[in-house]
Amino acid sequence: MSPEDFTERFAGLRVPIAKFLYRRIAVNEVDDLSAEVFEIAWRKGGAVTVGEELPWLYRVATNLIANHRRKNARAQHLLAAIIAPDTSPSAESIAVADIALAEAWGRLPSTSRQILALTALDGLSVAETALALDITANAVSVRLNRARNQLRVALAESA
Repeated sequence: MSPEDFTERFAGLRVPIAKFLYRRIAVNEVDDLSAEVFEIAWRKGGAVTVGEELPWLYRVATNLIANHRRKNARAQHLLAAIIAPDTSPSAESIAVADIALAEAWGRLPSTSRQILALTALDGLSVAETALALDITANAVSVRLNRARNQLRVALAESA
């Protein structure tokens, strides 16, 4: 991939990726992980289908977040290596908008938070979310419906 092709396909996606990372990791780590995402895009971006760049970058970012958290967790605690990393936004980042929502969000399973974050916060379609998570669109629809119901119940319990 030439530098011009890379710039044309990926340069406009820096802001959405930074926002995606900002909601999921510490602010001081966003630049480094964002650079890693685009380094991988530079190396492997030629294999990405045109029009699927953003969901592909979200998948790359999700994997980097998981790796980053696992590496940090190992340094802090041995048991953290067997816990599935949560790549969805924290309850604290949601609290800025709504305390009840933050409390409900914190009670959701990480997989539900992840599906809701990709669709509601990051604005991905079901097809794009499926690509980002490397699952079928049908699985996304089922999980999204389940996650919405779980959030609805959690919000009702918070009220």
